Amino acid sequence: MIQAEAKRVKGYYYWIALVVFIIDQVTKKIIATQLELAEQIPVIGNFFIITSHRNPGAAFGILKEQTTLFIVVTLLVVAGIIWYIQKNRHSGNTMLLAALGLVLGGAFGNFLDRALYGEVVDFLQFNFGSYTFPIFNVADMGIVIGVGLILLDTILDMKNDYNKTKQDGAAANDETERNADTDESVR
Repeated sequence: MIQAEAKRVKGYYYWIALVVFIIDQVTKKIIATQLELAEQIPVIGNFFIITSHRNPGAAFGILKEQTTLFIVVTLLVVAGIIWYIQKNRHSGNTMLLAALGLVLGGAFGNFLDRALYGEVVDFLQFNFGSYTFPIFNVADMGIVIGVGLILLDTILDMKNDYNKTKQDGAAANDETERNADTDESVR
């Protein structure tokens, strides 16, 4: 049902990208304008906190101050995703196209921040005891969920290919046995 609905909405993968991008930009703007840097609002005790943080690097703060590198790499990734979506838009593979839409929206959201400000606004903080998971944003969620769905789609495709190969092998064995039975009856 969902897959049929998604096929009816032309370019749904671009709509997904747009929704992720808009939610990401709106939430970042709220955080940047309403909270002081490092200000925190506890949501669920010390476990989940909204905080105002800036990340001049990539995921987990690696490669700080490499804005030009990130902009070039992101432009290549965005171009690659758009090319792949266009190439596969009629494939009927809803999960893959939706996943690519999530990654596209997230990549573009973080790209815009880096291009305009040289850093990304992060604000979702989770603490597990004394461990603080790296602070992230909606764009990061789109990218991670999208990549997870791409991996799931790949695993499901591999499983389907394996089952098809197994069925084809069984069908070939049945055909061989029928041919052998026919040969014996002719003798």
